[in-house]
Order: sequence, then C-alpha cells, then structure tokens
Amino acid sequence: MVQGSMLLIYALVAIVALIVLIARFKMNPFITLLVVSFVLAVSVGMPMTTIVKSFETGVGNTLGHIALVIALGTMLGKMMAESGGAEQIALTLIRWFGEKNVHWAMVTIGLVVGLPVFFEVGFVLLIPIAFNVAKRTGSSMVLVGISMVAGLSVVHGLIPPHPAALLAVTAYHADIGKTIFYALIVGIPTAILAGPVFAKQISKYVKLDGENPMMKQFAQQQERELPSFGITLATILLPVVLMLIGSWADVFFAKGSLGNDFLRLIGNSVMALLIATLVSFWTLGFARGLSRETILKFSNECLAPTATITLVVGAGGGFGRILMDSGVSKVVVDMATSAHISPLLLGWMVAVLIRLATGSATVAMTTACGIVAPIAMAAGAHAELMVLATGAGSLIFSHVNDGGFWLVKEYFNMTVPQTLKTWSVCETIISVVALLLTLALATVV
Repeated sequence: MVQGSMLLIYALVAIVALIVLIARFKMNPFITLLVVSFVLAVSVGMPMTTIVKSFETGVGNTLGHIALVIALGTMLGKMMAESGGAEQIALTLIRWFGEKNVHWAMVTIGLVVGLPVFFEVGFVLLIPIAFNVAKRTGSSMVLVGISMVAGLSVVHGLIPPHPAALLAVTAYHADIGKTIFYALIVGIPTAILAGPVFAKQISKYVKLDGENPMMKQFAQQQERELPSFGITLATILLPVVLMLIGSWADVFFAKGSLGNDFLRLIGNSVMALLIATLVSFWTLGFARGLSRETILKFSNECLAPTATITLVVGAGGGFGRILMDSGVSKVVVDMATSAHISPLLLGWMVAVLIRLATGSATVAMTTACGIVAPIAMAAGAHAELMVLATGAGSLIFSHVNDGGFWLVKEYFNMTVPQTLKTWSVCETIISVVALLLTLALATVV
C-alpha cells in the first residue's frame, strides 16, 4: 500500500488524467470516472476485494440524496416551465433589475432561496429561472448561471441557518445570532465579487457553443397567458419554507414529541421537495387547465435528460470515496494539523485540503471542525469567526471529484475546461475573499 506524500502524487496524476481524457479525448465522463477510480485504487495498493465496494459506497452516499433531489427538482422545474411560471419570474426579475442587471437579480435570488437548502436543492429549484432569464435577455448562461451559483454557494458555506453552516456553529459552540451577523458582513460582498463581478468578466472569454438540451426543455418563448408571480413564487419557495420550519422544530415542540418529529419530517429536503412538487401539480397544473394525462407526460419525460447528470454526479462521489479509502484524505489532514499556524488559518487550510481531496464541501466542513475545534478552543479563538474561516475553506476549487462540478457542467452544457474556468474559479474566489474578509473582521472584533 502506497503511503505518505506518494499518495498525493498518485491522486494528482489521477485528477489530471481525468481532465485530459474527458476534455482532450472527449471520453464519456461516467466511464472515465469509473476507469480512473479503479486504476488509482489498484495503483496505490488498495485491497482488490474492497475497491468496487468502496466505489459503490461513494456512489450510493452521493446519489442517496442527490438522485431524489434531482428527480423531484426536475419535475418541479418542468411544471414551472410548462405552466409559464419560470417565465413569469424571469420577466418579473428582468423588469425589476433591468436587462443589463439580470446577473444581480440571479445572485440575489441565489442568496435568498439557498438559505435553508443544500446547494444541489437550490440549484435544481432555480435552474429553470436561470434558463428563462438567459433566453429572454439573450445573456450568456455563464453570466446568469455563475451569478446564481455564487449566491447559492456563499450561503452553503457561510450563513446559518443553512444546514452545513449550522454544523460548524455546533462544533465550535458559536453564537448563532453573531455568526449570522458576521456571515452577512463577509458573505454579501463575497457573493458580489464571485458572482456578478466575476461572471461579467469571464463571460467575455467563455462562450458556450451548441444547443443546450436542458435549456430547450425548461425555457419557453411562445406568447401565452402566464400564472401570477405570487402563485409561482409561493410554489418555488414552499420547500424553502418547509425546510426552515423543520430546522425550527425544537422552537415549536419538545424534542421527541409527535409535533417535533412531524416538522422534522416535512422539513427534510426530499420530503419538502416532494410536497412542493405535488402542490405544483395543482397550482401550476390542474389550476391552469392541464389534464392529469398531460401532467403525467411532463413528469415522465423530464426525467430522461437527467439520467446522464445523475450517473456522472454519482461517479464523482465514487471517485471521492476512493480518494478517502485509499488514505489520501488522511495524509491531507495530517499535513494540515502538523502546521503550527493561527486557528483561523488552520481551520481554513484543513477544510481546503479535505475539500480538494474529497470533493464535498459538507464533508470538508464537518471533518475540519472536528479536527480544529479543540485546538481553536484551547487557543481562545473567536468561535463565530472560526465558523466563517472553516466554511470558506470548504468551498475552494470544486473540481472533478465534486458532484457539484458535474451538476454545473451538465446543466450549463459546458466542457470540463470551461467549467474549471468558471465554476471552479468562482468557488476559489469565494473561499479566498471570504477568508480575507474574515481575517479583516478578526482585527475589529
């Protein structure tokens, strides 16, 4: 079994091979992820009897949540598209912000909708709106989409009551009110720089060629009577509200009570999306004069284009698991903890290294908190700022072992190099700017 720094070299070669095979030789991403994962596992000496099981575990852990989210979110998106709801929200945002400022509209809605939901949930909720805004204004999907995902990502890593950020609040015993206040001070300018400002510049250089099959499915252009803005917004915000209510279950009912359990059930992201999808069948379907057969047709046909996305996202999770089980993640963590630096920088660095090794922002945040929290408490570090520094580190440079990378690539119809230049750089800007602002805030508080 390969040990130490050689593991990192093998992992780096595997990542480079993935990028070259997919980008240069146009190999199928799903097959390439499988092959490279298995070759890496054999090369570093993982027991051959555990390799496939390890990969399957990674795929299962990733798709156990994301597959359901993608399916339900796509159905909800299809109902928004076919009813004209996504078009109505797009037109309203364009009217409020103006055609030249749609990227500011998208980062705003990303911040708001992303607050209680995991990144991929917010992504599938908002992608129909992004497609419609881009088509209506003739804007690049890079400009519109990167602005949107910047808002979603900032909330994911920095701002409670987002579930990922709440994990860090608990680990560091931070005050949630102060954390939210500091997170807004750091998060809003970070989202602006990584979203509208960066997207405006990079969209001049990254041009998306060819027809986007997902945009064709979700974006409508024909003139027709549209559902009201209020009904559409209420439908898309329903899962957001349900998840917020679920997170506040302990406020309304005692732990372990029937009421508490019920609120937690409907507040689960999958259950909340299921409820919203069923509601959309009425508000955007039956109430709009659509028949049961038409709604069944929409909910069936919208799933076919997501098959490739789902498989690639799962394979990315499998690759990440191989990196973990082969010992790459442990080497990364050991390197970080042996560095004698300030707790804020240490929290950021540990999260960065775990994020690069595993691909998961949530895993990076939770693991880094477990490692750094005792050190931070012993050093008397500012708990709320530790949450922000660790969250910032967990977002850096999303690449080929991250399911979110493939989600953005496939929905935006980008190549791997284009995704690295846009989404990966956006994530890195968020991580670095948030760290710098947190360090600056540390000098004041």
